[in-house]
Amino acid sequence: MNFAPGAWRYAVFPLLAAPFAFVFSVTASVLTLALGVATLAFFRDPERSPPPAGTVSPADGKVSVIREEGDRVRLGVFMNVWNVHVVRAPFGGTVEAVDHSPGAHRPAFSKDSDRNEKVRVQFAGDEDDDHEVTLIAGAFARRIHPYVEPGDDLERGERLGHIAFGSRVDVLFPPAVDREDVAVELGEKVTAGETIVLEEDAGFAVDSVLGDDEEGDLEDVSDETDLSDDDKSDDGERSWT
Repeated sequence: MNFAPGAWRYAVFPLLAAPFAFVFSVTASVLTLALGVATLAFFRDPERSPPPAGTVSPADGKVSVIREEGDRVRLGVFMNVWNVHVVRAPFGGTVEAVDHSPGAHRPAFSKDSDRNEKVRVQFAGDEDDDHEVTLIAGAFARRIHPYVEPGDDLERGERLGHIAFGSRVDVLFPPAVDREDVAVELGEKVTAGETIVLEEDAGFAVDSVLGDDEEGDLEDVSDETDLSDDDKSDDGERSWT
């Protein structure tokens, strides 16, 4: 099993403390060991197999945002504590910028999380064809670890980074994409690097930054929803805190 960078830093203390806790209490030892194992499980980084075509989900979790912002469509995926928190590139291309924006630390499932601390990874494209992935911190831990730098060339499904202990990941599509092109619905469960969130021929060539020239029409549609209490969790090698 692969683990995201930093996993052992969080897990090593409870794992090492478990044998010593046994001196005081079997229960304390078991709980401490379980905490260390759970931490490693949280940072698990399984391999993924992207489909032959299409824009893929950047994160595991549930679709929590689909809305129109001016002439753009934003898709947001909320990750609870049980999800894999390694973020993947939804499309191939060249990283143009990696920008950190300080902000609040509201629960990642709330509408207020739009004002949270975040890291934007912008992909190169034409002047009106740029697109970006935003890693948004939550209320707990608040650590964003991007793996990429400007100039990096990424393939669809390749790792972008990870967010420690719960958060949200957004994709802001180019103006050529409209709401009807999105292949998932609010509340739908998605898998990073595998679930198609936008078909290649649905108005936007997902590999346009690599040389395709497809275009599409624009329609303004906006939707957004909050997730149920069962899906809520608090949240977070270069990192911001």
